[in-house]
Amino acid sequence: MTKTIVESKTKTAVIGFDQPFCVIGERINPTGRKKLALELEQDDFTTVEADAIAQVAAGATVLDINSGAVFANKMAEDPRYADNNFVEPPLMKALIERVQSIVDVPLCIDSSVPGALESGLAACEGRPLLNSVTGEEERLEMVLPLVAKYNVPVVAISNDDTGISEDPDVRFAVAKKIVERAADFGIKPHDIVVDPLVMPIGAMATAGQQVFTLVRRLREELGVNTTCGASNISFGLPNRHGINNAFLPMAMGAGMTSAIMNPVALPVNQTKIAEKKAEIEASGIILPADIDDETFVQLFGLGSTLPRAGKEMEAIRAANFLTNNDPHGSAWIEFNKTAPKAGHEGRGRAGRTGGRRRRA
Repeated sequence: MTKTIVESKTKTAVIGFDQPFCVIGERINPTGRKKLALELEQDDFTTVEADAIAQVAAGATVLDINSGAVFANKMAEDPRYADNNFVEPPLMKALIERVQSIVDVPLCIDSSVPGALESGLAACEGRPLLNSVTGEEERLEMVLPLVAKYNVPVVAISNDDTGISEDPDVRFAVAKKIVERAADFGIKPHDIVVDPLVMPIGAMATAGQQVFTLVRRLREELGVNTTCGASNISFGLPNRHGINNAFLPMAMGAGMTSAIMNPVALPVNQTKIAEKKAEIEASGIILPADIDDETFVQLFGLGSTLPRAGKEMEAIRAANFLTNNDPHGSAWIEFNKTAPKAGHEGRGRAGRTGGRRRRA
């Protein structure tokens, strides 16, 4: 069985066909997160630390570290900050050092800048996953030597100089090309984790079927592990969690062994709490004056004020159990050892007091 080994200083994550699904937490990424980018520009790692802790607590076994920040204020003062080759290498080093100081899980170094990848490799303790190489000639020549030099596994994305093809056969051919070129550098297939590229199901009706077919081919014909940006499948659609929750177990059933995703259900914000309280009060219901926010949001089914494992994690853990990658269901049982919601204490299955009783 193909096994991809990723390590921190003291912990090992194994990506493999006979292993529990590997969740690679994606939250430490300033792309599209203005607040996080501004914090990093000010050498403030508060959100980074919180995201690292929350993702590990939610079940991430590897953390993706992306250094693609735009420092708009510094850019206005110094034109060098408009160049990612200037910004990302020192930022990647700082991010990795900070994350390693507060959690001990393997890391995934994520950047399109070769200097940032090497900076991350130098700063990492253990054996990180490198994200990523594509089938583009320039990218192959830049990244594969780094993979060989540091003896690390790499994510291989199935696009090349022609872009991203909608034809799954073309995407398979790109993956095969990367595996073959990697062999020229002494990189074995077990150190290549292919991302076959998930298309949005809202734009392409066959996107799910394509991925499942591709994953099976990659496993059977190339013997490689696979990953994906899990939320891509539901892009632009309502109730994205519902689609993601169906997609992930189906992808696992097809042979997918990891995903880059958000494992955390984000806390309910104060605006949503205030809106719900106003709605309840308008209906004539009087709330206790001393009710705290956490009790309130749980009582009315809003979620939690605290970060917790998302519904996708529930689907993944259930699928691990069903595929016998959670022997005896011990991880599933542990995952479900949570305090009962307000008003449900002492209830059995289906929320009925005492559970289901047999007739005498």
